[in-house]
Amino acid sequence: MGILSIAVALLWSSATKAETRVYLLRGWFGVFSTGLDSLAAELRNKGIKAETVGHLAWKTTVSNIIKDHAVGKGGPLVLVGHSQGANNVIDIARLLQRENIAVDLLITLAPAGQDPIPGNVVRAINYYNSPGWGAPVTADASYRGKLTNINLGGDIGIYHMAIDKSPKIQGEIERAILAVSQTK
Repeated sequence: MGILSIAVALLWSSATKAETRVYLLRGWFGVFSTGLDSLAAELRNKGIKAETVGHLAWKTTVSNIIKDHAVGKGGPLVLVGHSQGANNVIDIARLLQRENIAVDLLITLAPAGQDPIPGNVVRAINYYNSPGWGAPVTADASYRGKLTNINLGGDIGIYHMAIDKSPKIQGEIERAILAVSQTK
């Protein structure tokens, strides 16, 4: 009976450690990225730990991720950001690279003037509107992951203030996150 208890405890602790964590960062003022709230709720309904964060709290988010990683909560990590929040998720990934923490999936929605994707990101997806808001993202020379830039400039109704609320885009993001969760 003792061996069975130990085996169950080990399996339970491994499952806890492998929990996918998703941080969704809103754009300026936190009022224009409300689609991220509904996406987070949908992910939580599917058993994914998802949290919406105001873009001004991005440095606190970095600290929380580092603390979690230090205590063994090193499951798949996903960062999603809209507008200024998109720039901030790239900043988060860059600081996590210094700590040797991988980002399994990084998704940006209409970033502007962003830095390149750092080498610790496994997969990056960037949605932007051209002409309009946002641009293709680039990657550091050390980047070995998969980077996809998707121009939504031809899609009527998907513009900067609505990109995070688009059912089409939310569905694509959800599928990408669930794929990360299932492969880890």
